[in-house]
Amino acid sequence: MVTTHALVGLLVALPLAVFAPDHATAVLVAGVVGGIAPDFDVLATHRKTLHLPTYGTVAAGVALVLALAVPTPATFATLAFFLAAALHNAGDIVSCGLGARPWHNRSERSVYDHYRGRWIPPRRWIRYDGAPEDLALAVGLAVPLTAVLEWRWQLLTVALLGVSVVYTVARKRLECVARWGVQFLPARVRRYVPERYVSG
Repeated sequence: MVTTHALVGLLVALPLAVFAPDHATAVLVAGVVGGIAPDFDVLATHRKTLHLPTYGTVAAGVALVLALAVPTPATFATLAFFLAAALHNAGDIVSCGLGARPWHNRSERSVYDHYRGRWIPPRRWIRYDGAPEDLALAVGLAVPLTAVLEWRWQLLTVALLGVSVVYTVARKRLECVARWGVQFLPARVRRYVPERYVSG
């Protein structure tokens, strides 16, 4: 779930925010944005356009070296962003393959590796986004965050967890709703909808 990725980004950014307390907000925001940023490619080729497992890991490594060499709020925020984005890729690899109904679809495409020019097969530790184990992971991430963050970030964490619960409960119905709703979109908008929702 994108909410799980956001919580991972928040957790990754937390220790960096401790080292830059005056700029903790910027660092935490960078972690959350980095956690969800790869999924913006849902409007293009999902898990390919902005999912960069090799280059993203290299970028996180460069950001780490930069943050160690020049420890500033900007380098910490940059590190939080790239670490969260790299972990997003890893999370998608250990999850399911692509497809509108991943609990039925045995796709062998999790994330596209631009460096090697091929799709990485999914590990399926989490059967599909919104699976009960995905929610369990989100809960496990949210508990320490709510214990240590200040109230504004606690509210965000609880809100993300709430969305995760609703998504998990409704997950298997959402695909049917999306396919039904697409037919009412104007043609100029429909061309941006992923093919899996338009066909079949």
